[in-house]
Amino acid sequence: MKLPHEYRIRLMQPADYAAIGEICRVVYPHDTPYTAEELAEHHVVYPQGQFVAEHVPTAQPVGVHFTLRIRMADYHVDDAWDVLTAGGTFSDHDPVGPTLYGADVFVSPDHQHHGLAHALTDATRGLVTEENLWRMVGGSRLPGYSAVAGVMAADEYVREVVAGSRTDPVLSAHLKDGWQVVRPIHGYLQHDVESANWAAVIQWVNPDRPPPPEFALR
Repeated sequence: MKLPHEYRIRLMQPADYAAIGEICRVVYPHDTPYTAEELAEHHVVYPQGQFVAEHVPTAQPVGVHFTLRIRMADYHVDDAWDVLTAGGTFSDHDPVGPTLYGADVFVSPDHQHHGLAHALTDATRGLVTEENLWRMVGGSRLPGYSAVAGVMAADEYVREVVAGSRTDPVLSAHLKDGWQVVRPIHGYLQHDVESANWAAVIQWVNPDRPPPPEFALR
């Protein structure tokens, strides 16, 4: 999908921090938004992994995809976002880690439905290829799950979304974007009422890179 001409994907810059914090406040109204200090940390530890979708006419960021490199064998598949990102600081970034972890991707509600999330994910996949990494791993919210949580287990819900017999606003979009589900997990994000605190671990594997010895998620 080609981006409309008024948008472009680029790397995050310090001048973006305030605007990103405001977008985060709107997208995640129940969470504390990223601070300029946290975003500066991300920029220092892994600048080539912090992507921005820019609205060219205003030169303002309207979407982001934040990543870091990790060695998944150092973690457990059930680990929460806070664990995988060292509390959102990205201080656990491993310069030789074979997995790119997609820590966060979000787009301003005023600029959705233009393919920005897809373009941001394409940029991160390009980074996986450029740095010869094995794969990218992330966590997908399940905002449709709370409506059926009382009558359906999370793994059954995820299976139906993967099969295409049920649609989830977030996971279905990830699947369409080429991600694969590893398994559902509980407690990935705190206070995610829409998802009943469930998420799905998802991954995209680089077809040009063989897996490292510790390839299994565990």
